[in-house]
This record gives sequence, structure tokens and C-alpha cells, in this order.
Amino acid sequence: MCKEGLQSLFPMEEIAIMGLWELLPHIYNVKRKIKDTLDAAILFRPHAVVTVDSKGFSFRLLQQLKCRYNQKVDSPLHVHYVAPSFWAWKGGESRLSKLHNFVDHMLCILPFEDEICRLHGLPATYVGHPLLDDAAGLNVAGTSLQHKNVDSELSPDMSMRQRSGEAFSLEHGLSSDATILTMLPGSRMQEVARMLPIFFRTVQHLSHTLNDLSLVIPVAPHRDVRTYVENVVRSVPFPVVLIPGGSLEKRYGAFNASKAALCTSGTAVMELMLAKLPCVVAYQAHFLTECFIHLRKKINFISLPNILLDSPIVPEILFRACTDKNLAAKLSEVIFNDEVRQLQVGSAERMLQVLYEPIKRQGNLFAEELGDSGLSSDVYSPSTIAALTVLYTDKHRRMVHRN
Repeated sequence: MCKEGLQSLFPMEEIAIMGLWELLPHIYNVKRKIKDTLDAAILFRPHAVVTVDSKGFSFRLLQQLKCRYNQKVDSPLHVHYVAPSFWAWKGGESRLSKLHNFVDHMLCILPFEDEICRLHGLPATYVGHPLLDDAAGLNVAGTSLQHKNVDSELSPDMSMRQRSGEAFSLEHGLSSDATILTMLPGSRMQEVARMLPIFFRTVQHLSHTLNDLSLVIPVAPHRDVRTYVENVVRSVPFPVVLIPGGSLEKRYGAFNASKAALCTSGTAVMELMLAKLPCVVAYQAHFLTECFIHLRKKINFISLPNILLDSPIVPEILFRACTDKNLAAKLSEVIFNDEVRQLQVGSAERMLQVLYEPIKRQGNLFAEELGDSGLSSDVYSPSTIAALTVLYTDKHRRMVHRN
């Protein structure tokens, strides 16, 4: 959004906090940020307010904004992008009906979420996972997803991945015989500081079994994160290449050059699946946060590929089990066991199919509405479907108010 000209009121990393115990020291600062954002929104007088993820912050902002407008006819449309993972928690679905009090429309990125939202009185649309935009961008830039065969078009072919990987290795001076591992410790400072040292110790256990080991770390575009990573890698006894995490081309170049990856649980797992790079998912949290998760969760997996396919495709090493020795054992299996590797590689098309098939229906509706307009060739892109859903929802609401 910043690349498109957004001038943020404050750096997003100041509210990028996960966990219960981890939040406590930041409560006052987050409340102040909500007030500052609320005042700015009132001054701006928007037609629509689109909040993105960060439900703890976003929902409190929308609640207070709704109270400030006090049900006026000219109150802005409230749209929230990325549904909270209500399906993962006990009693989570029952909370959806309360969201209708301050959320007018939910944009969902998982194909089973919109129907559940509507069943609980919350208008919702499945707009497609952003990963599908990445998939299209990696193949034929600027073309429509309409009528494409997911297997052949959305998943990069082997020769393309090989060329991308070779170009990446050449650019960064890595030998063709090197064993390259990608590390994705996360985007938030708290998770990077927790996971990166574990990842380095994990690789240390395997260093004697890997030929000419080199590491690649896509670094989140946050100054504090980059400074921390740069300081830590100085003491690492392996070549380490740092690349900007915000660059799609460099990130996937690193994936295509790598043998395997260590990944903190999050969106990056989906990217690794798209790149067909076998990985191990890891996650640690404060003990109290871990206890809360165990008490409240109702799903067996934490990684979206596993959740979407309802199968342990990607190995998960979580919480107290997430030690460098356990990670090393599982990563060794992912690197050297062809059957384990093929399970992940072969599941990529299935995952893309699950994500893509439902958005074709929504894209068809917008294609009919738009006719021969300039946008019609791109209406099967998740980002375009999301934008059009906001615009058409606002248009429909204004028509209802006028009538």
C-alpha cells in the first residue's frame, strides 16, 4: 500500500503484536494508535473504511467509528479484509453475529469462510487468496486468470523455476554445488528475535551432512527487523545472503535456488508451497499464550496448506516441541527423503485448485457487470475482485439509502 502512495499514520510494526502475554506491554500504545486513527478517519470523511487483518486493532477502530457516527445515513461503509480465523477456535463462529454491528461486509481469503459468515448474519464475499496474484505474476504478467488451467498456468513449471534459481545463485555468487537453505523467521520483530536463533542452531546440527552450505533470509521491510538480522548473521559460520522480503522476484528466486526451507508459521508457508519448495514449519510462543491456544483451538493444524487439504502435508514443530534438535531431525528428513519431499511438491496444484475454483464464479459475475470495460480482463485477480466488491457494495448501499 505504501508503494501505491499510502502515507501511514505510524509504522505498522508498532501494532504487529501476536499473543496475549506479548501484548501487555503495548496496550497503552495500541489504544493511543486507535484514537489517532479514529480522529484521522473522522477528519478525512471517507465513503468507505477498509481495514486489513490485525483484527484486535481493526475491530476496535470500527466499533468506535460506528459509535462516533451514531447510525447516521452518511456513515461510511465498513469493510474488513481477511476474516478472523473463527473456524479455528471453540465458540469462534458464534462471535460472527456480533461483528455485524460494526462490519458491513467481510472479504474472505479462504474458500469456506464466506458461507459461514453469511449463515451467522454477516455479509461476506470470497475474493481469493493473495497468493493467486503472486502465482499469476510469476507466470504471465498482466494476463487474466480467466479460463486458465491451474496445473499448467498458476504453478510455475520446472524449467522456469530452474532458470530463476540459477540466476539467483549467479547473482549472489553461490556455487552450483552449494546446498542452499531459505530461512523465513517471520515479519514481526518479536517472532524474528524468537525464531531466528533457533533456526541457526538447527542448521548447525546439519552442517556436517550438507555440502557447501549457504543460507538465504528474506528480511521484512522493517528497519528494526533488518538491523537485528544483520547483527545476528555476523556471528554465523556460514555464508548468508539477505534479500528484501518485499521483492516477489527475489523471494521466489531464493526459493527456486534452495533445497528446503525453515519457516515460521504464517503466509510464507503458502508461498513455499507455490514455489514447490519443501519446508518445515516452526512456531514458539510465551507459555501462557501456548496454554490459551491449547485450551481454545479446535483444529489439528496451524499451517494453511494443511488446513486447506486437511492433511499433514507440511511438517509442523510447535511450541515446547520446537527445539533446534527436533527441527534438525525433521529438516533432515525433508532434505534427504524423496517421498517426504514429493508429498509437499505434489500437493501444490491441489492447494491452488482449492483456492482458485470458487473465485471463478465471482469473477464471472463482475465480468458480466463490466462488459467490455478495461477492467474485464483482470476480474479474476483476487486484488481486483476485492476492490470491485468494496465499490459495488458501497454503490448498492447508497442506492438502498436513496430509495
